[in-house]
Amino acid sequence: MPASKNVGIVIVSHSAKVAEGAADMVRQMVGDNVPLAAAGGNAEGGLGTDVAAIMAAIDRAWSEAGVAILVDLGGAETNSEMAVEMMPEERRERIVICNAPIVEGAVMAATEASGGSPLAVVRATAEELISA
Repeated sequence: MPASKNVGIVIVSHSAKVAEGAADMVRQMVGDNVPLAAAGGNAEGGLGTDVAAIMAAIDRAWSEAGVAILVDLGGAETNSEMAVEMMPEERRERIVICNAPIVEGAVMAATEASGGSPLAVVRATAEELISA
């Protein structure tokens, strides 16, 4: 797939099935014009999150427009923050973690991204869901 000009979306869950299911829902609702990746479960295949897997997901969803990360629980947020800190310095400022519900937030963020909106607007759209 050619490099996208749209913001990428990463879904991080403690459950691989939840992460993949949310990504599948996004793909079916938004299509293929938004870079999308999921990271779920720990390195042993159980519940948890894995910094290396999150970094790999960021790489798969990378876009010069940036990447918005949606997380399910506090540990996913903490490990996503660690993953962002370990990314190359020139990418860090173009990666945000959204404070939004994982499924609805991912769908709304991807819908906004598919229209070519910048990272700040994609994030704000996802995060509007928590203040509604």
